[in-house]
Amino acid sequence: MLHQIMIFKKTRSQNKDQHFTDVLGLPCIENLVCSADETPEPIATTITGNIPSWIKGNFLRNGPGKFEIGRSSFNHWFDGMALMHQFHIEDGKVTYMSRFLNSDCYKENLEHNRIMVSEFGTIAMPDPCKNFFQRFLSRFELPKPSDNANVSFVQYKGDYYVSTETNFMHKIDPQTLETKEKVDWSKFVAVNGATAHPHVDPDGTTYNMGNSYTRKGAFYNIIMVPSKKVNPNDTLEGATVVCSIPSEDKSKPSYYHSFAMSENYVVFIEQPIKMDLLKIVTSKLRGKGINEGVYWDPKRNTVFHVINKHTGKLSLIKYYAKPLSTFHQINCYEENGFLIIDMCCSDDGQAINNYLIQNLKKSGNALDEVYNTVCRVFPRRFVLPLNMDSHTPCGQNLNTRLNNTATAIKTDKNKVFCTHEDLHGDDLHEFGGLEFPHINYSMCNSCPYRYFYGCGFRHLVGDSLIKMDLQGKQIKVWKHAGMYPSEPIFVSSPGAVEEDDGAILSVVITPNQDKSTFLLVLDAKTFEELGRAEVPINIPYGFHGTFQNRH
Repeated sequence: MLHQIMIFKKTRSQNKDQHFTDVLGLPCIENLVCSADETPEPIATTITGNIPSWIKGNFLRNGPGKFEIGRSSFNHWFDGMALMHQFHIEDGKVTYMSRFLNSDCYKENLEHNRIMVSEFGTIAMPDPCKNFFQRFLSRFELPKPSDNANVSFVQYKGDYYVSTETNFMHKIDPQTLETKEKVDWSKFVAVNGATAHPHVDPDGTTYNMGNSYTRKGAFYNIIMVPSKKVNPNDTLEGATVVCSIPSEDKSKPSYYHSFAMSENYVVFIEQPIKMDLLKIVTSKLRGKGINEGVYWDPKRNTVFHVINKHTGKLSLIKYYAKPLSTFHQINCYEENGFLIIDMCCSDDGQAINNYLIQNLKKSGNALDEVYNTVCRVFPRRFVLPLNMDSHTPCGQNLNTRLNNTATAIKTDKNKVFCTHEDLHGDDLHEFGGLEFPHINYSMCNSCPYRYFYGCGFRHLVGDSLIKMDLQGKQIKVWKHAGMYPSEPIFVSSPGAVEEDDGAILSVVITPNQDKSTFLLVLDAKTFEELGRAEVPINIPYGFHGTFQNRH
């Protein structure tokens, strides 16, 4: 089947507030959340077209792959047991393998043939083998953090780990996908978890964020992990907390999935998706999932906290914006005294609780209704002025950059209210907005850039691939009915000079065709298909991945 490639130019932007849809007739995608078997030995794929011979390495993907344990089922998409995937690419050929993460919760669940460890949206019920009094007492135990690291592959000190948002990661052998070592963040720094989206400086120093909970309330912590090992078996040794930011609401900190970083600053976006710590701590007692303690509070503005990552000093200036939700930032860089932050945003933060497995398995009008109640996500730019003092006037736009519609207005001492510029035209609405953004990270992270890539969301999961050219806000689109591509990963060609000289890798799932999943390779410049590697098995839709270059 031929793919489609479409090129669009920017048109006048639509209204900036609230992007809900009235789409009808969405195809059922329930097979995207069906449990799969692991494939622990590499199998051959069928190549169509041409896989460039210069691509040499492992495309690693992570996501949920097992949604039932015995007779018990997980409730939320985020809960499924982690299934790791590897596409090994060399000499124009591709092999595929997968393994379940051998986490403690996976082993415990299988041993007892039921869900033993609570996840984000699923509460582990008391052991039926215990007597009534023991079952009653077990409800008063604090929910233990899961080590089901099903979100992403990340790197620290040259080693690969799979990560989620608790305090546990697992070191993985990227060649075999074997689970090597469980690592606990809290053994190295005083945090109760860390994001699955760290940022890396050119020298390999890695930054992340994690929460801590004290008698003084909740704190957001910027963490730095050094680039090199002192000993061969080191994991997170040498990790330090660079800065601790108190939550504006001590008992209800904001949920965050990632953060932004430029050459000299870390930017934490405190959004009004709140976590009710009392509800979360008592979730087992109440028989409710942790997700029921996460809620959207549109009465609160969004706050940008700017931290100098070299000194650990938190800027006295607080930058505010209207209530918004963001899961993934695109890029962040400094230019002429401004901090430019590009990110995927929504005007409503309730989507996280729409991704129940029962919703993903719906069809017909019920499926359309779920999709149409999820606010669309679009790329936006915020411009934060860094050089302010007591003489800076109030009430006027401090963003003096040319050809930019974002505003930054000083409203009070050390307070600036910001509005965004849309990084798209009306054409992006046709494709349901954009999420899972990716850039040429090694060349462009923390620098001015021109291109980013992402998934269009004209369904509850990505159903197209999009390349955005910020010069003119033009898009190129790869889309085909019944095909659901994963987050696009950019792989730079050897000796590349131009930003988009390389390839895009994406795993395309076909829920309504049996065993026809394929690895898609696009020319990043033209966005045309170069080749695909068909895998003769079914794979669930995953979350994030990375490319391990073996040159």
